[in-house]
Amino acid sequence: EVQLVESGGGLVQPGGSLRLSCAASGFTFSSYAMSWVRQAPGKGLEWVSSISNGGVTRRYADSVKGRFTISRDNAKNTLYLQMTSLKPEDTAVYFCEAKLPGPPFRGQGTQVTVSS
Repeated sequence: EVQLVESGGGLVQPGGSLRLSCAASGFTFSSYAMSWVRQAPGKGLEWVSSISNGGVTRRYADSVKGRFTISRDNAKNTLYLQMTSLKPEDTAVYFCEAKLPGPPFRGQGTQVTVSS
């Protein structure tokens, strides 16, 4: 059974940092590209960042470029998102997404709230 379990969210002040993790199981993690997407209150899903299966190619949405860093540890089957200089507009539920055959597969998400 494919599973993605996000963790690391929380409440942080503007300008602060958080590191999200996504533990993957049930598929060959190292064979697939992965992404982070987010959903702010009352809005649709927004793509945040993607990383190739080997970790060489990384892409970022303009809204997070220079502030967020995506990475992965294929030995630990884990995806990460290091978030710095957080802004209130980064408040959202963050989901990791596996680029498996068929529809994208996402975890249950982790809440990130940026507020003073």
